[in-house]
Amino acid sequence: MHGPDPATLHPLPHHRKLVFLKNYITRPTIIVGDYTYYDDLEDPSNFERNVLYHFDFMGDRLLIGKFCALASGVKFIMNGGNHETAPISTFPFAIFGGGWEQLMAGQDIRDKYPSKGDTVVGHDVWIGHEATIMPGVRIGNGAVVATKAVVTRNVPDYAIVAGNPAQLVRYRFDEDTIARLNRLAWWDWPAEKITRHLALLNAADVAALERAE
Repeated sequence: MHGPDPATLHPLPHHRKLVFLKNYITRPTIIVGDYTYYDDLEDPSNFERNVLYHFDFMGDRLLIGKFCALASGVKFIMNGGNHETAPISTFPFAIFGGGWEQLMAGQDIRDKYPSKGDTVVGHDVWIGHEATIMPGVRIGNGAVVATKAVVTRNVPDYAIVAGNPAQLVRYRFDEDTIARLNRLAWWDWPAEKITRHLALLNAADVAALERAE
């Protein structure tokens, strides 16, 4: 055996509130990698409920990598929650019609209302309980987002961030080690190779992992 089947919905049969998330997602604009799990205190369907203001007409996506651990109550604020701030009023008149749509004047709605693009979570990322991720943020590989953090800007690879707004606490490894880990990209290894080198993945000897075959 080489680990759990990534197509399994409940990898822990006795714990029905933990799911391999890609098998639970219904929206084509949310894309999740293998083995990433979501553990909810009440109901795992809360995950999609907590991807907020995710309107199809905005065209933005939530992209989450492989081997991520997402705690209960994690929220993603998407671009549909943005309003214009340059005009006198921030009210989105144009979306309500009844003559107010004239404000669009041939504009695409994505041009009228600001978008910061896709929200991207890398591989092997741990996001803590009730953390909030703002639109267009990119969270790097191996990063850790602390409980109840509000992430308003990009998080570097292997960084630990906490607070509101989230600030860098420290890096998990030095710059050279981070570069080596990104080159290894162990999350793309076949399951058989991951199984063979579990002890190395659960240790801190990067050189030994580089020698792994």
